[in-house]
Formats: sequence, structure tokens, C-alpha cells
Amino acid sequence: MLLLTQDLRARLITNGKSRGDHVPVVKFFNPVGSGTWLFSELDEDGDILFGLCDLGFGCPEMGSVSLAEIAAVTLPFGLTIERDLCFEGRFPLTIYADAARLCGGITEDEVRLEAAAIAIANENSELPQP
Repeated sequence: MLLLTQDLRARLITNGKSRGDHVPVVKFFNPVGSGTWLFSELDEDGDILFGLCDLGFGCPEMGSVSLAEIAAVTLPFGLTIERDLCFEGRFPLTIYADAARLCGGITEDEVRLEAAAIAIANENSELPQP
């Protein structure tokens, strides 16, 4: 499977050029085990992705990974890492990260994501204004 289309690549690179808390553009997953990644940015080199990484050990974290390394992973039955064709990010990456920390893994559960968004909004509303 082609992990990144030209459109996805362009969107990720555009996000990578600007600062901010971007909505994830793409989700990759291991079809035969643990491993889920939500990526929001791609360096101009076309290889280094930034996003939320969950290898299934209960401690998802944000960081950078190599697209080439993910594409090179070989799994049982001749399978490889796949792109979730139905994924559409709805919240900024930090919302997914906070919800993942609470759940012990990346989640797309609307209730948990909305709760994380509300918690972050409440924290930010109490910050002193410059």
C-alpha cells in the first residue's frame, strides 16, 4: 500500500513548515498487532514525520519517525504497515495525545477526545492573559 499520496504528502509538508498544533493528516497502523501512528507534519526532506506514536506498550508519545523505516517494516503473512483510508482528524494533535495518555493508547472515541479538548480549554482559560 502507498503510505502517502501526493496530496497527503503536500498537506504534511505544509504543516511542517508552520508552527502550531495541527490536526493529524494521516493514520498508520499495524494490521496484525499493536502499533498506531497519527502524523500531522512531514519535514521537507520527505522522510521525517512528526506525530503521536503508540507501539502498544501503554505509553503513547509524540515524536519523530522515519517514513522509510515505517515503510520497510515487514509483518507476518507478507503484510506491511497500512494507512487508515477512513481516518479524518477532528482535533489538534495535542488533544489526541492527552486522550491517548488517559486511555493508555491512541483512541478515536469521540467522548474521550471531546473530554480532553474541554480539559485543555479549561486549563488554557485559567492562564493569565499577557
